[in-house]
Amino acid sequence: MPLAHLDRPFDYLVPQALSADAVPGVRVKVRFAGQLVDGWLLERTERSDHPKLAYLDKVVSAVPVLAPEVARLARVVADRYAGSLADVLRLAVPPRHARVEKEATADAPRSDAAPTDPPGSPEPEGWRDYPAGPALLRALADGRSPRAVWSALPGEDWAARYATAVTATVAAGRGALVVVADGRDLDRLDAALTARLGAGRHVCLSAALGPARRYRAFLAARRGDAPVVIGTRAAMFAPVDRLGLVAIWDDGDDLHAEPRAPYPHAREVLLTRAQLAEAGALVGGHARTAEAQLLVETGWAREVIADRAVLRARTPAIVPTGDDPQLARDPGAATARLPSLAWTAAREALRAEAPVLVQVPRRGYLPSVACADCRTPARCPHCAGPLALPSAGGSPACRWCARIAAAYACPRCGGRRLRASVTGARRTAEELGRAFPGVPVRTSGREEVLADVPGGAGLVIATPGAEPVATNGYGAVLLLDTWALLTRADLRAGEEALRRWTAAAALARPASAGGRVVVVADGALAPVQALLRWDAGWFAARELAERRELGFPPAMRMASVTGLPVAVADLLAQARLPDGAELLGPVPADGERERMLVRVPRARAAAMAGALHAAAGVRSARKAAEPVRIQVDPLALF
Repeated sequence: MPLAHLDRPFDYLVPQALSADAVPGVRVKVRFAGQLVDGWLLERTERSDHPKLAYLDKVVSAVPVLAPEVARLARVVADRYAGSLADVLRLAVPPRHARVEKEATADAPRSDAAPTDPPGSPEPEGWRDYPAGPALLRALADGRSPRAVWSALPGEDWAARYATAVTATVAAGRGALVVVADGRDLDRLDAALTARLGAGRHVCLSAALGPARRYRAFLAARRGDAPVVIGTRAAMFAPVDRLGLVAIWDDGDDLHAEPRAPYPHAREVLLTRAQLAEAGALVGGHARTAEAQLLVETGWAREVIADRAVLRARTPAIVPTGDDPQLARDPGAATARLPSLAWTAAREALRAEAPVLVQVPRRGYLPSVACADCRTPARCPHCAGPLALPSAGGSPACRWCARIAAAYACPRCGGRRLRASVTGARRTAEELGRAFPGVPVRTSGREEVLADVPGGAGLVIATPGAEPVATNGYGAVLLLDTWALLTRADLRAGEEALRRWTAAAALARPASAGGRVVVVADGALAPVQALLRWDAGWFAARELAERRELGFPPAMRMASVTGLPVAVADLLAQARLPDGAELLGPVPADGERERMLVRVPRARAAAMAGALHAAAGVRSARKAAEPVRIQVDPLALF
């Protein structure tokens, strides 16, 4: 049951008529508090300590979809995140699709069955660019369980590298699980694995597949028809036979964080799986999170990085616009949105018939406007939300309530003219299209995300995370409005800015082929320095050291308790927090709610989660009216 005070197994008698189908892992229906509810059969035993038991009402399906190792993992994850087992199982096993189950249990042979012969051990290929890369592959091919944090080179075909590591694991007779952030990355990895392993050796799991295709792939993984499972966040609990490797690409992407209770993170779930199954682990990306750096500094994982000579040969020429030499040549570079250096880089790349990528942090046309006379931000007269302009000839509209404010007048000065506060991707595309007439202009963002673009001259304006891959790489990459990422009120602002910049800069050609990256920012800033040197490890170590000094995750464990003030106070009063626990706050949350933070050393994280879960159980047993949301190590703390 999802209620915290009912978060434990319950015993039922199994009727003789259901005994054959009632095996661990099947879905069942039982009577609970007078109602017929769904459940999972976890274990069969000869006796129970309870004197009076009800009978199992129904076995919904004879297919044991809940694997024993996944059930064990779900319990560990629920305890780690102060959640209930029922909530984790809801994330771990997709909803039942009866027609697909009937297809799977039919006697007809499956034409898409995986080949039975294991592939041979792969050659290191691109892993040779990293001194520890070949050793990583040898360990996987020998059936050992290496743990690595990989910093990818610019221009790296990360999907091919992951496919090679997975092939080495399968060659040793074990399975692999790889989680990526979105559908574009999943398509790239799917193509790389198909080219490496052939058809039938892996399945894709993603919520975007639809109920039938997703459940069919899940059942194939559960039966062990395919030794490899790849997918988005939904695949982190996928059953894999003889698990030998778990891997995640770009673990800093916020899409890896589950938005439903108990809010687990795919990286933490996969690392837990590696620990429980004694499997290998690979955490990769162009940037590196503080959590990944902690794995390296504690010795849990080894870093896999390239030599500086290889790095210099593969990196584009990266220059900032805010350092002293640039300001001496172009005094307006400190305030210009597109300084002369960026214009020059774009013009030269286009003359060389190479595409240019322009990264803009905000989508839309003018997502934020202000009074042209007094610069007061324009707000909606109905809900006080920010006004935005959808197009050059459009009327200002509220981004919160969508009301049109055609007759807007500034409440401070009465002015009716508006100016841009923030320029979006569509407006940037319009401006650059006028500046470079005759050059094709493409946009990639929320409305339409491009997977790739041709290699000829052209402008590509993309929001972070939506940058398409260009044939032979981009001739120039312009990183605009960097202040929008660096000035966010977020603990991870610098880390996130560097992650987004490296993801875009990695698509540029090497400097030897004319590739340039222009970052419109002060070169003295730490994230900019890390980008200039392409040294994500240095920045991650610096970030971790600062968080350790300030007592922030991952150096410490923190839990967020959000709700109405009276409900938050009630839960914390019931919680028997461990010694050394600190309470921070309260701070305002959305609406009338507030947030309290609980901070403990990492060694007492389990005790903190247990105390919060027990307190939630006391409140649920009392049928407390006001809910409280508990999140352990949330991505956003403030």
